[in-house]
Amino acid sequence: MTQHAGLTEERWARFDTDQQILMIANELHRTSRLLAEAEPAARQRGYERVLRLTDLTVRAEPRAALRRELLRWRDLIAELYIADAPAPDRHAAALRVLLQLRPATAHQIALLLG
Repeated sequence: MTQHAGLTEERWARFDTDQQILMIANELHRTSRLLAEAEPAARQRGYERVLRLTDLTVRAEPRAALRRELLRWRDLIAELYIADAPAPDRHAAALRVLLQLRPATAHQIALLLG
């Protein structure tokens, strides 16, 4: 995984939590376009990027409750990552749940998921 490989914890921590969640959501939304691809490796790379940003967010998050929820959410993405076949419904549900973690990011649900 080359994208985000050079992103340090210190740099990521400069973004506020809402921005971090929106950037994870953006990466997950990009990955949704890869669900129809015949090549599962492209989908997996997308999920790897999502997992990487989630891990950075967990490490930067000072609130234990939000860290716990992010780790639970990360498990959903890990399941999608190892799945044999794409799961568009579960993917969309994971995106919705991520955006619901913060009031400021919840406003994006209607724009991304209708």
